[in-house]
Amino acid sequence: MKLLKKRSLSPYMLALVAALMAHAAAKAQETPTLDAETNKKLLNASQGAIVDLPGSILTEKLPMNSYQKIVMPGPQYLISDDPEYIRVPEAIAFREAVEPGTVRFYLYNVNGVKEPQKINTKIIAVIKNTGKAPMHLRMLKFSSQKPTTSYFYAGKQGLADFFASTPQTTFRTIQPGSVVAIDPAQEKFTVKYDELVHGIYEFVIDQPGEVSVLQTSPSTSTTAAFARITNVLPGKSQSGAGRGIFGVSNYRLLTQNTIDTKNGVSQIIVADGKQDTWVLGKESTSGRIATLAGNYGVMYNMEIKWKSTDGRGLALVTWNSRSDNGQWCGAMANTMVVSKGKFKDGIIQLPSDKLVTKKAPEAVLVQVFPPAANGEEQTIKLTYSPPGASCLPTPLIFIPVTME
Repeated sequence: MKLLKKRSLSPYMLALVAALMAHAAAKAQETPTLDAETNKKLLNASQGAIVDLPGSILTEKLPMNSYQKIVMPGPQYLISDDPEYIRVPEAIAFREAVEPGTVRFYLYNVNGVKEPQKINTKIIAVIKNTGKAPMHLRMLKFSSQKPTTSYFYAGKQGLADFFASTPQTTFRTIQPGSVVAIDPAQEKFTVKYDELVHGIYEFVIDQPGEVSVLQTSPSTSTTAAFARITNVLPGKSQSGAGRGIFGVSNYRLLTQNTIDTKNGVSQIIVADGKQDTWVLGKESTSGRIATLAGNYGVMYNMEIKWKSTDGRGLALVTWNSRSDNGQWCGAMANTMVVSKGKFKDGIIQLPSDKLVTKKAPEAVLVQVFPPAANGEEQTIKLTYSPPGASCLPTPLIFIPVTME
């Protein structure tokens, strides 16, 4: 092998290389331009409506707006979604201890009994008072849907109901050692094969307790079934987000830089498991560390800074970016709380004109924000939680629009 003599580049070559690198960087950051027809579509669309957008906008390659997540104080957080499908007629699928204080519990389980035949069941979330004094339980926020095979509807409507709910003024009393349904309505529902039982419950208790999810026959009393079931089903891991008690229930999400309309289209991506990592916890039945794949039930309070130095407004849209990633990503249905813009502030189901959005060129209009008269910085506020049953991640695309 011959040794090559080291050469230095001439100033001309160095300048050429620098120019080529700058050109490549500029190309990489190029953003699509909005034609007049697409601009008009966005301005004329109603809030939550599906709008067809070009592929240059609906792409995961748009420039990213970086953000920071701050863990905020919040309730003890539990989720029951493993095994998602309860395959045996009578079983406990989830069990976790909770301390006095506030608890958020996400119930997401399906009647999966098909052998030797499909049967009707009931699926109930219960709480046992494991303390020595009467427990007082008061519901703070509450969302519960009837058993359904429309999982998208359950996830979308479930968030809408949760965001809209208000604290109850009354409480229930649970004697030491007693077991009651967290949601008494569940005891009256018959769950057919493949139907989902879905609920998001945030409540406060003043004694230690134990939350469980059980499946039994519609004619069996909850207390009798609870008393005779001695073991908890193992997790399956093939489906479902996970189960356990998790260390994060609320995030505050802040953009690190101010979005400027002069810089063109950009995006934020949440619930991707990478930039927005999955929350960890513990599954007490096995004693293992649990991963909440999807961060379902975790509440994100977002503050997104933006300004207009070119006089344009900002349209916010979302879309199902992973529609080709297998059978579970064929559609997306979401609900958010969004601050005032062209439309009033409040809860918006996405989409609002259909149950789901499917794939590009479909986008869903969340809000249009007019520019400030003097171009000063403004703040977009969003309350978001990854929607149950829908494909993730959730892209938030910010599109500068010429206001008419």
